[in-house]
Formats: sequence, C-alpha cells, structure tokens
Amino acid sequence: MNEIEVTILSIIIMIGLGYFLKRIDFLSEKDIDPFNRIVMYILMPCMIFHAIYSADLSMLSKLGILPFIILASSFATGIVSYFILKRLNLDDITLWSVLVTVMIANTAFMGYPVTLGIFGQEGFLRAIFCDMATLCIFLILSFVLILKFGGTARTAVRKITLFPPLWAVVLGLVFNFLNIPIGAVIDNTVNYLGQGAIPLIMIALGLSIDFSALSRSKSMIAFTSVMKLMFFPLVAFLIATKIGLVDLQYTISIVEAAMPSGMMSLLLSITYKLDYELTSDCILINTVISLITLPVIIMII
Repeated sequence: MNEIEVTILSIIIMIGLGYFLKRIDFLSEKDIDPFNRIVMYILMPCMIFHAIYSADLSMLSKLGILPFIILASSFATGIVSYFILKRLNLDDITLWSVLVTVMIANTAFMGYPVTLGIFGQEGFLRAIFCDMATLCIFLILSFVLILKFGGTARTAVRKITLFPPLWAVVLGLVFNFLNIPIGAVIDNTVNYLGQGAIPLIMIALGLSIDFSALSRSKSMIAFTSVMKLMFFPLVAFLIATKIGLVDLQYTISIVEAAMPSGMMSLLLSITYKLDYELTSDCILINTVISLITLPVIIMII
C-alpha cells in the first residue's frame, strides 16, 4: 500500500475504534467534550508549537499565500451557498446553521493528521498556515452572527485571543525566529504530548458518529457535502492553478480545502443559538463521506 492508503486506513481504524467503544458502552458521547478539551488546550498546541519551533521558516513569505487560498475559497463557497439557500426560502436560523458548515473547513482536526501522515513535517507546516485562515473565518463569522442574532463583539474577540492553537503559532514563530532554546526535557515533553493529539482526535470523531442523522437532515446534509467536499476544493484548485502554485504549496492548499466541515462550526451554532443539531448532523456525516472523497482528491492532484 502507498502512503495515502496507509494514512487513510489508519484514520478509519482509529475513528472506527471510537465508534466501537461507544457501541460497547466503554465510552460515550459524554466523553467527547473532555477529549476535545484535552486536545484543544494541551495536545494540539504542543503539536503546533513543536512543528513551528523546529521548522525551517526561510520560506515564510511563500507560506503566507496559503491562508489567502483557504479564505478566498471559503468566501466563494459561502456566497454561492447563501444565494442558493435564500432561494429555498429557509428561515435565517436554518440558513446560517448550514452556512457555517460550508465555510469552515476542518483544517486542524482532520487536516493535521492527514497532511502529517502523507506529506510529513513539510506538509504539516503548510497545513498550520492553512488553519490560520480558518481562525480568521471563525472570527469574521462570529462578528456576522453577533450582528445578526445578538451578542457582544468583546465576547467574540475574547474567544479568539484566548484560543490556545493561535498562541501556539505565535509562540512557535517567536521562539524559532529568536532562536530561544527550550532544553531537551521540555522539547521531548512537548513532542510526546503533541503525538497524542491525532489518536485522541480520531477516537473523539468516532464517538460522535450518529448515522440516524442521515434520515433526520438528509437534504441539508447532501447540500453541505456537495458544497464543502466538492465546490470548496474546486475553488481552491482554480485559485492555486491561476496563481501558479507548485509542489507542496499547491497540493496542501487543495487538500486542506477538501477537508470536511470543522468542529468550530458547531461552536458557532451553539454560541449563537442556531440549529446546532442540524449543524452537528452535517458535520458528522460529511466527515464520514470525506474518508472517501479525500483519497480520491489526493490521488487526482
């Protein structure tokens, strides 16, 4: 088997393990939140910091184009989706519950393990820069939803500024550029913690799978799956080709754009009192579908 097949099969097995553990009542959906907190606040920041701290950032000016591609693809997908959903005469809550799922890609929780497993540290570093765009999209949508459904700008800003992966990026860059040593013990500790992020993420995804969502929200699931898993990466492909990206820059930008809907979509849906069950259904099912579409897209490009 090649690296793509090995990585995807490994991810499927880990997700399947989470689903199996739920089915035998060893773990439950109640465990998803603590798992995600451990990943978000400890393991993922360690993984990001270590990758940036130990990376060769001489290509930083070239890496800066990657967030632009994800941002542009997200907004193009969001605008097209908005007008389609408007023509369906959906109420605002349903419309925005769906819209957040097509605009926010899972560039971290799914993007990191896929790019690291298939493309190594060089691919992973580029995935981190793609994820910066997702943070920007999250912030922009937060402000839009505040204006639309109420809330405070201060709350939205606080959520972003206290977001641990963001600080991991900042500190990784600072320590790298200033060549600040962290010592062998801290380096190993951070590295070991970071390595625990991927399996815990995958098991948590398995715990969250609920196939009853297929019948509950099938029309919107179909819509979000097409827009997020096909239209979004198509836009990224057109942009990357137009501006002449090559090699890993080109590949990672499209692969990250092809990721399923991000879990931060659900955070927005819950925070601003949208239809979070609909958002959750769309995220979960197109995550499962992406296990088929991602290998195809990776092999094509």
